[in-house]
Formats: sequence, C-alpha cells, structure tokens
Amino acid sequence: MTRLVAFDFDGTLSDSEMTVLLGERCGVADRMADVTERAMNDELSYAESLRERAGLLDGLDEAEAETAYGRVELREGAATAIERLRERGHHVAILTGGFERGVARALEEAGVEVDEIVANRLPIADGRLTGAVEGPLIEGTKDGQLARVADERGVPMDRTVAVGDGANDLPMLEVAGLAVGYEPKPAVEPACDVAVSSMSELAALFEDEGLLVADA
Repeated sequence: MTRLVAFDFDGTLSDSEMTVLLGERCGVADRMADVTERAMNDELSYAESLRERAGLLDGLDEAEAETAYGRVELREGAATAIERLRERGHHVAILTGGFERGVARALEEAGVEVDEIVANRLPIADGRLTGAVEGPLIEGTKDGQLARVADERGVPMDRTVAVGDGANDLPMLEVAGLAVGYEPKPAVEPACDVAVSSMSELAALFEDEGLLVADA
C-alpha cells in the first residue's frame, strides 16, 4: 500500500544550511548559524528565527543568491533513497522552512525528483533580496501540511512517515505514523520512534518497515 514519506530538507536530506550559505555571500554567516542553532534547539520560535535570518539578507544581489543556492547539495545516498521510495509507488514530499530555489537546485543537480515540495521563498525586488520571507511554513506548521498532503493523496495518517532533525519538525513527527529522527537535536529525539545517523541506516529502516525491497 502506498505511503506518504515526508522529509525535512536542511539537516536531513541535506547537510547544507541554506541561510548560512546565503549569509556567506554578504558576510553574515556566523550570525545566521547562531540564530539557526537557537531555533533548532527550540530556544527561539521558528518564525522569529526565519524572519531574523531573512532580514540579515536584505539587499543581497540575486546573482549572489543563485550562487549560494547552487552550493546546496543532497547528502550521499539521499537521491537513491528517494528514487527507491518512488519506484515502490510511495508519495515523497519535502516539507521545509528552507527555500524553494535551493531545494530545486539540489534535486536538479542530483538528477532526482520528488512528488511535492512545500517550502518558503525569499522575495526579490529590483534584482535584490528584500529581507522578507514568504511561504506556507513560516507561521504554518508541518503537521498541517503533512495532514493536507495525506488527505489529498488518500493516505491515512497512520501510513505516513516523517523524517526530520530540528524543533520545527516536531509537529509532523508527533502526528506521523512513523517518526524518524535524522541525527535529531536533543529536544526532538523524545518525539522520534527511531533515530538514524546516515542515509544507509535510513534505507535499512525503510526496508525493515516494508517500504523498500532489500537490495539483492
């Protein structure tokens, strides 16, 4: 039976941190990393942290932003895991507070597709980032998006799988049928049914759960 597998992106499918890569293009990477870490450890609300990080990017040239997005990469083994899930007919979604453009560039570079991307955007005016942020995962949470996608695809919530690492993943981890922590932060691990530390471990878990056929 088809299942819905929802992945976080930054820190899960990718070990790149988009806002830090963007921040490097305008000299604020250290400040970005500090804000990100506070948010992932649940010391700062995600919406507050995202707006603060976007504000640090005010005025960044669009070409510089594209350079940063081009450095976003999938983890080794992530593309294979996605391909195998989709070959088995599962619906694969990325639910991320990161940015559409970076996710799209990383997937394109890896030569892999997913069924749905729910992400935020950094608006541009006159060729530069405005310092604002738009999208469904600023105030909205990933549990609502997981439930929406599951409903649209006719997948019961007990047939959903969520994979994430940080505090903003908690809502979807708490409602998914199977909650998987990918090197989860200390505040997140209690909400996980199981934790993994590599894509090979994740693939093995998916095999054990019957989502994949074991490699011959």
